[in-house]
Amino acid sequence: MTSAPIPADVFTAIAGTRPTPRGTATLRAAVHARRMLLLKSLLVRADRQRHLLGPAASRDFERAWALLAAAERTAPAAVHDVLDYPMTGAWLAAALAAPQGAAFERQLAQLAGVAVAAAVRAGHPATADLAVPTGLLVLPGLGVLRCPSGRVRLDGGPDGTRIEDRGGHTAVVLPHPAGRPGSGASGRAAGGAGWSALRTLPGGTVSLDDLDPYRAPPPGTAPETLRTAERPDCPWETWTGRWRRARELLTAVDGRRAAETGAVLRAVVPLSAAGTGATPVGATLRSAPGAALLQLPGTARELAESLVHETHHTKLAALDELVPLCGPGGSAVHRVGWRPDPRPAPAVLQGAYAHLALTDLWSRVRAGAGAAPAWRRRAGERFELFREEVGQALSLLLESDELTPAGREFVQGMRRHHAGLGMTAKNAL
Repeated sequence: MTSAPIPADVFTAIAGTRPTPRGTATLRAAVHARRMLLLKSLLVRADRQRHLLGPAASRDFERAWALLAAAERTAPAAVHDVLDYPMTGAWLAAALAAPQGAAFERQLAQLAGVAVAAAVRAGHPATADLAVPTGLLVLPGLGVLRCPSGRVRLDGGPDGTRIEDRGGHTAVVLPHPAGRPGSGASGRAAGGAGWSALRTLPGGTVSLDDLDPYRAPPPGTAPETLRTAERPDCPWETWTGRWRRARELLTAVDGRRAAETGAVLRAVVPLSAAGTGATPVGATLRSAPGAALLQLPGTARELAESLVHETHHTKLAALDELVPLCGPGGSAVHRVGWRPDPRPAPAVLQGAYAHLALTDLWSRVRAGAGAAPAWRRRAGERFELFREEVGQALSLLLESDELTPAGREFVQGMRRHHAGLGMTAKNAL
């Protein structure tokens, strides 16, 4: 029995990759708990190092914090949604890692955008004057406003909030509550040239985030293939068409998994296009679970598979916040079938988990009538290959001494599900 703070049946279901509402709720709660811990850690650091901050930076941080707290009193769930947005997590990680001095003060200033987004989402009628030293007010999950003057004025009323650059260069009016707008929409915002709103992909609440500066991996931590694309290089019609078709394909063969991708993912971050003939890549940042970084695949079925793959990277990252699955300090590296380079045990587990979910998907595609013949053929080929490679990776993990007791139990649950794949369509349910 796992010692994790998770019901045993939920832990088992997550290990088997099969979607359940309780599993999704548990993992979302884990993300929120982690986010609140990071936010509290930032407050503690700012308080302890207050004497090292400039007076203006300290004053502006306090104003932003007061606005965030007031918004939470108005509508806690709406504010938590802003705090749980993937790129809020990436900002918190960057802020806590920033060296003391100007770099830390610049990161602290980003709280202004988080607080303004929270006030808008909560419908909190606030009035405030806040610093925007980067010249870009980033509202997580909503959009960005360019503020050349370096300060922004917030005026909230019963119907909406006017956000205006103090120099009068740009402005936007966001209605209360802005919420998460519908497909392709930017809400009913009224603004000038300085406002750019996030767009929502069809059929749900997942954003195509090509704006937030924290959507990119930190400099020097990722290969060139993970370079994020800017809005002019993100073909909206192509993304929406392929997204819509990918969701249709998933729904036809595995409706529960299609629903899970929409519940677990909050954003898709477009990456710069792959070179001619190159296989599109994807990634999930540990600091930003719920955001899938993707190069646009050439077909809807490839996008469907990428969504399942990155969803499971998010699930495992969230689970690992509740209970560590691998012990600290392991230095051994291992070879797996899907990568040319040797990988440490946590990366082997991440890859095995995502590929187990794909193997489950391919078993349903090849056995069901809801997929086109071309996808069934592809699924049959990839099922046989990855079922063997995942099995080898699971054996490798169980033979190592790098798993925690909960991690061993989790991998054993993965192996049980793996053993049942390919038997019959009925057994796979």
